[in-house]
Amino acid sequence: MDIMEKIGEIANKIKGDKALQEKFLKDPAGAVESVLGISIPKDQIENVVSAVKAKLGADKLGDAIGAIGGLFGKKN
Repeated sequence: MDIMEKIGEIANKIKGDKALQEKFLKDPAGAVESVLGISIPKDQIENVVSAVKAKLGADKLGDAIGAIGGLFGKKN
């Protein structure tokens, strides 16, 4: 199992589901575990949650950069 691939899958599922987004904001560990369908030890889930948050933040930054590029005539 490729961890980075799973983190990307989790982030994509969260981005595509408003209810899951709300759950992730309130209970990140619970949301991640619900996407994975398994329970993960507390010390490990915190690492996964941090990685998912980073992935979501990076995606938002990429979207913002794309939007800024559009202002100057660049299309993604």
